[in-house]
Amino acid sequence: MSNKGIYTALTGAIAQSRRLDTVANNIANANTAGFKGNKQVFNEYLTDLEKTPDSFQFHRYPASIDSFNDIRAYDRSYVDASGTYTNLEQGALQDTGNPLDIGLEGKGLIEVSTSAGIRYTRNGALKMDENGYLVTKEGHNVLSATDEDIPVEDRKIKIDGSQVTISYMGEVYSKGEFKGKISMVEAGNFDALAKEGSSLYRIKDGMNPELAQATKTQTYQGFIEKSNINIVNEMTDMIAATRVFESTQDIIKAFDQMNGKLVNEVPKS
Repeated sequence: MSNKGIYTALTGAIAQSRRLDTVANNIANANTAGFKGNKQVFNEYLTDLEKTPDSFQFHRYPASIDSFNDIRAYDRSYVDASGTYTNLEQGALQDTGNPLDIGLEGKGLIEVSTSAGIRYTRNGALKMDENGYLVTKEGHNVLSATDEDIPVEDRKIKIDGSQVTISYMGEVYSKGEFKGKISMVEAGNFDALAKEGSSLYRIKDGMNPELAQATKTQTYQGFIEKSNINIVNEMTDMIAATRVFESTQDIIKAFDQMNGKLVNEVPKS
């Protein structure tokens, strides 16, 4: 019995450790433009609930090994850390005074080209590279929206560098000349996207994010969207997770002491 309990406590400790990792990552990115926080998901896993009704039986033979597995009992119960989900709440818009920055309001993601392929981001802190193209701070080209199947190279947005105007719909003008419309997409299935670092999202292998042009997302020139992290809430979650983790450690120690007495003292009595 104690072995089952110690494994339950151990999985609880592992789950809280993962929760702490998630919270720590949220806090570390509290000042990252466009960052969306993650939340850890937990489930209680009970094999008893997976059994068919006819398997819920009592011992057929007293103290029989043959009947041991027929007993109705929660023979395996543990915490299942199912993973994380992304909190998509809108972050506050911050004025930067940089005419190339854009703050997104809505569910859209900016489509960019990287060395690893097309990626998506909420970070609207943009700049012009040495060739005059509109890029992210990391140098990834911002792509223009198109209804045609054209090469990525032809979707780059080239600007003059002065007198740049970006409309609410993402249309880019330089010296009054239209240069392209920033491609912004929405994911009908956001779970099909995975964070890749540097504020980028990629499509998970074998999954369909159901991408479509984000017609309701607005861009605000001279602004960036701040992260949606609430530091007070994250610190509260960190304290709670730490306390639960410490409690599971105490439980593990208690079960270990019980096992020690069972092995060392009971046979002598």
